[in-house]
This record gives sequence, structure tokens and C-alpha cells, in this order.
Amino acid sequence: MIVTIVRLYDHHSDAANAVREVRQAGVPERDISILSRDERVHGAATGAEIGAAVGGLAGLLAGLGLITIPGIGPVAAVGWLAATAAGAAAGGWAGGALGVLAEAGISGEEAHAIAEGLRRGATLVSVRVPEADSNRCAAILDVGAVDVHVRIAAYRRSGWTSYDPDAAPYTAPEIQRERERNRTG
Repeated sequence: MIVTIVRLYDHHSDAANAVREVRQAGVPERDISILSRDERVHGAATGAEIGAAVGGLAGLLAGLGLITIPGIGPVAAVGWLAATAAGAAAGGWAGGALGVLAEAGISGEEAHAIAEGLRRGATLVSVRVPEADSNRCAAILDVGAVDVHVRIAAYRRSGWTSYDPDAAPYTAPEIQRERERNRTG
């Protein structure tokens, strides 16, 4: 049986390291996906920049798509989840990001927190692996990843209740402030 492992990263470099490590552990490029709300998505050289940060994986870079998901904003979508993200961007799923996460097997409060994290500038890495490899790959992906339960508690302390697809995406300065807050809190 194939399982999907999803992790959220505040810093694109942590996500890139995780992708490089799971790739070195034998996960094929076709089974790795990335959604990045990195502020570089706004730049002209975004595709090459993000592709290089991911480790120059030719197969992933070939699948790079720049799309806008309602409530999240512009994202670079790479890998098997990119088509789902494109469907969400086209309005194919209610809630945009929640539809993408449902496709990856994530729902409920965790999906809301991950979608909110994306809105606030985080990067999502998702891999599909045989169940027998899931613990090993999860341990690799855990390095540098956001603890979603801790993040939910922090969001709730600030008054957040759930992901709102109609909320405005964070701007680059807001993303920077959010990263600083998460680094210290």
C-alpha cells in the first residue's frame, strides 16, 4: 500500500533539504511534490530559483507550475500534486487549498492548519511511499518541519479558528514577520 506523508516548512531551505534527503533515500522524483508560497514566487526567475533550491531535480523542475490558489496566493507547484493544485487554482474545489490537501489525504483541523501555513508563506512537501518505508521517510521529512499541533495552538492563541479561503494571502513583509514570530515563539 502507498501512503502519503505531508510536512510543512517555514523556510524554503528546510523544505529543499528534506526533498534532497528523501530523494537520496530512494524516493523517485515522480512521488515528490512541493507547493511553495515562498516570496520568490513573485520574481521573474522564480521557476529556476525554486527548482535550483529543490536540488536541481530535473524531473521536478520539468513539472513546475506557477499558479494562484484562492486564499493562498501565488504558489510554485511541483510534482504529482501540481495538477491538483492547478485544479484548485481554477476553482475546481471548494476552499482551494483544502481540496489540494484532501487529495493528499489530509483533512480536518490538520488540513486547516496546513492551508493557513501556506497562506502565511510556508512550503509544503508531500511524498508518496510504500507503507514499509513510511516511518523512515517521515523521520527524514520531520527534520526542520513545522509541528502542526504546536502551530495550531499558536494560531488559536492569536484568535485563529480555521482556514478562510476568502482571507487575503500574506504579503512578503507579513510572511517575513510570521517567520520571525515562529522562530522565537
